Amino acid sequence: MLTETDNLTLDINLDLPKTPIDKHNTDVIHAETSKLKAFFALLKFRLSALVVFSSAIGYALGVEEITDWKKFAIFCFSSFIITGSANTLNQVIEKEYDKDMKRTKTRPLPTGIISQTEGIIFAVILAIIGGALLVTFVNSLTAALGLLSLFLYAFVYTPSKRISSLSVFIGAFPGAFPPLIGWVASTGEITQFALILFAIQFIWQFPHFWAIAWLGNDDYVKAGFKMLPSGGKTLRTSIQILTYTMFLLPIGLMPYVYGMSGKISAVIIFVCGLLFLIPAWLLVKKGDNKSALFLMFSSFFYLPIVQLALLFDKI
Repeated sequence: MLTETDNLTLDINLDLPKTPIDKHNTDVIHAETSKLKAFFALLKFRLSALVVFSSAIGYALGVEEITDWKKFAIFCFSSFIITGSANTLNQVIEKEYDKDMKRTKTRPLPTGIISQTEGIIFAVILAIIGGALLVTFVNSLTAALGLLSLFLYAFVYTPSKRISSLSVFIGAFPGAFPPLIGWVASTGEITQFALILFAIQFIWQFPHFWAIAWLGNDDYVKAGFKMLPSGGKTLRTSIQILTYTMFLLPIGLMPYVYGMSGKISAVIIFVCGLLFLIPAWLLVKKGDNKSALFLMFSSFFYLPIVQLALLFDKI
């Protein structure tokens, strides 16, 4: 209910001259906001966050208890922006090919919101900042491994995707670095345990990425990418996927065998490995996208469960 004071205020407001809207300034603000969002999109936040999660697990496994939280936070931030740099360079290199695929044609570079030059500058700045922070606050070996991972991903794996399906094998190396780098960040050295963490994530990537490649095969072929082995979506390809998934069973037990973790995590990891075989077998049996989708989602659960099991059961 309006009071007399409210009516007076309303009358005064009605008598005030209207300030014209500056359409030019509004357009500039909108363009700048869109550009910022586009730069953020180049980072591939969810993918980079998953890399940081894996790196953080490796870091935590390397120490009895995290005490230097500043170092840990800087490590995680640096890992995020170096991964973002690698993702940006990947998009810079694949700009023209991304235009041909449905899932990538709306990215900042194909749409022209971000130019290739801007993308390169952005990636270089991120890499320099990330590397400098790791050298200063963590250790030089961690920085070297982080930048090596960036190089392998952007300049070896990315161009190889148009040459051979072996690109997945090549990409599995930088893809498996995160837990190893995390271990090195906390311990300062590459140990047997660090290599075991690397091995688990290395093998996991084959069913994970081939499931994704199976689902997006039409787009990949259209853009000239050779991601699936054995001639594409064939029985031989699905058998290869099943074979690599089976390798996870013995490799997943290596932390227990070498005294890195206890029996509880060994049981959890082995059961996860058996369950992971189900969608891989279904892909062999049916050879359809539904089975590949099931395998892809299963891979999203397998790795974090395994890593968390190791973390909570470490010796």
